[in-house]
Amino acid sequence: MSEQVVTLTEAAAYQVRDMLKEHEEENAFLRVTVHGGGCSGLSYGMGLDHEQKEDDKLEDHHGIPVLIDAEARPVLHGTVIDYKESLMGGGFTIDNPNAIAACGCGSSFRTKKNAGKPENC
Repeated sequence: MSEQVVTLTEAAAYQVRDMLKEHEEENAFLRVTVHGGGCSGLSYGMGLDHEQKEDDKLEDHHGIPVLIDAEARPVLHGTVIDYKESLMGGGFTIDNPNAIAACGCGSSFRTKKNAGKPENC
């Protein structure tokens, strides 16, 4: 078995499972992506997908099938995706050990090898 690229915590998996049920998408995959853009050059993305592509790595996290494409794997390697509740509400958090800088919003970052092209924020 190959090494996992990301870790989806139990709390995050619980939230994803609830979202899948709420939207009647129990057979969907959770796709974790990285896109160019954002204040620091790269942005995270998470969404539902119904199709596994040839270059996707499929991982299972607490019963949630997670897809990561070949381009995102080196950038996301070792990343922990969690879900936290606070007085202001709840949300997913992403802790990426490869990120060397992030913007104040927390959804944009850059790595030593890949900075992407920053947008004006």
